[in-house]
Amino acid sequence: MLKQSSLSQFIGTEHYYKHWLGKVYTDGVKYMAEEGQAYWLLDAIFSYMRTESFQIWELKKTGTTSAVLTMKEDTNEPILVKQDIPLTDFPLDFIALWLIDGVLILPSEY
Repeated sequence: MLKQSSLSQFIGTEHYYKHWLGKVYTDGVKYMAEEGQAYWLLDAIFSYMRTESFQIWELKKTGTTSAVLTMKEDTNEPILVKQDIPLTDFPLDFIALWLIDGVLILPSEY
């Protein structure tokens, strides 16, 4: 079962994995997607094909089975993308992922 504390063990990455939409992700993101059964989250993020070189993606539960996915360029910037997820079984209440120059990482991997 995916736990927030298990994600903090990822510092840097040894491998990069190519997503079918052409972007790349790290060991920590792969672990999150496998343990959280959340490859759909990678699909959602990469499907937007945004051009900003630094993107903060956040998934936040809004109920027991619903969530909202947002993207902004910095913590104090306005939200540029918002997608309601009406049904999810993602195990965490919140997760942040950074997309930097086409590579999706956990913040601890920066």
